[in-house]
Amino acid sequence: MCCELWPGNTADVRTLLLVVERLRKRFAIGQVCIVADRGMISQETIERLEQTGELRYILGARMRNQKEVREEVLSRAGRYQVVHPKGQHSKAPSPLAVKEVQLQGRRYVVCFNEDQAKKDAADREAIVAALHERLKRGDKSLVGNQGYRKYLKTQGSRFVVDEEKIQAEARFDGKWVLRTNTELPTAEVALKYKQLWMVEQLFRTTKSLLATRPIFHKRDETIRGHVFCSFLALILRKELLDRLQERGHALEWADVISDLNAFQEFDVQYQNKHFLLRSEVKGTCGKVMQAARVALPATVRQVTQEV
Repeated sequence: MCCELWPGNTADVRTLLLVVERLRKRFAIGQVCIVADRGMISQETIERLEQTGELRYILGARMRNQKEVREEVLSRAGRYQVVHPKGQHSKAPSPLAVKEVQLQGRRYVVCFNEDQAKKDAADREAIVAALHERLKRGDKSLVGNQGYRKYLKTQGSRFVVDEEKIQAEARFDGKWVLRTNTELPTAEVALKYKQLWMVEQLFRTTKSLLATRPIFHKRDETIRGHVFCSFLALILRKELLDRLQERGHALEWADVISDLNAFQEFDVQYQNKHFLLRSEVKGTCGKVMQAARVALPATVRQVTQEV
């Protein structure tokens, strides 16, 4: 709908609520639900959201840093509801199971991804195995490595592997916790939050394609222009994907980009004549061109007459 910028040193409690209010007035939005990850939201922001009594939210919780989440929410017994079972093919939705936890009027949703849990466990095992091997050669160099340091503890004048910490970390494998004041079904809360990941992926793609970061501009106007171009690219991508979907094509964006990059045109000089040769249409290119209503040029085109 729009994009906005504000100074980077502005607290999230001011920026978030200010932008929400601007959106409501500018587009006459009645009901608002804020979806944000755990890095964006502070306790002060949550309190302000609660005070308004009008805004709904789905917020990522800090599992390790918040005592209530770590010791009570994750410890609460209950059966998980399967939203997406483990798929049989690569394009199936990621496995997802959810359960709801109520604590003194605060609603939490614990989400679990079986595949991610296996990956988290394997990553931790690899780190611990490397840690044991490094400890044999001395422990001083390990302290500065954050990946290693979290699994270390002091024992006298030496560092040793903290087995209790390793077991404690296993509780978080494949899980994330959400806090919400909505009345949406538990599964819907998790799916709405996962849409945030889609937005973040879009921004990462755009930053990569347009080299948005780092920005070395020195004037506010040029910064706004640069970011607006990135936002415009997101709009164009969304329009293209919508058109493809209307035609029944569910294409991976990475495949679209790869195939379009491989679709090229070459200048050829032959007997004092200038020709343009295009490469073969492969992969998703044909479907993308049709959806964008772009006519493919002829395989060979003569640009100029004999010189």
